Amino acid sequence: MQSNEANPLIEMIYSDTILLDVEVKDWEEAVRVSGELLVKTGFVEERYIDAMIETVKSMGPYAVIAPGVALPHARPEDGVKKPCMSLVTLKTPVNFGNNGNDPVKLVVAFATIDKDAHVNALRRLARILGDPEKVEALKTAKDKKLVEEIVASPISK
Repeated sequence: MQSNEANPLIEMIYSDTILLDVEVKDWEEAVRVSGELLVKTGFVEERYIDAMIETVKSMGPYAVIAPGVALPHARPEDGVKKPCMSLVTLKTPVNFGNNGNDPVKLVVAFATIDKDAHVNALRRLARILGDPEKVEALKTAKDKKLVEEIVASPISK
């Protein structure tokens, strides 16, 4: 059964916030690359990137939410202008320090202007990440169009 709910992800993840098959040296560079996409679009200030990195350093690898998937973020007051997400796949997975879910291949950075603005988008993202076939397709995507199709696709209940 298909869901008829609106898809807030298509307003937050799109071609300019997707980067595929990126080579990074460590988790910090992975977070930085994902944040730079949000800075380039004008949705966050440069300081948001440092805040995401500091949050992982101070709170530990909380951002690694599933095997191979990290969801770094920081607080709205750290320079968020508009709710947004970036999606980055890594050529070589990196460790964040989460023994159960490392190494990470898919980094989805997000920023929100308040505690409610992103809830529906995260709910939808969680449903995508709960589908092993879609996760694998995202991790191995070689074309931004495929990622956009997965993000826009209807979610089964």
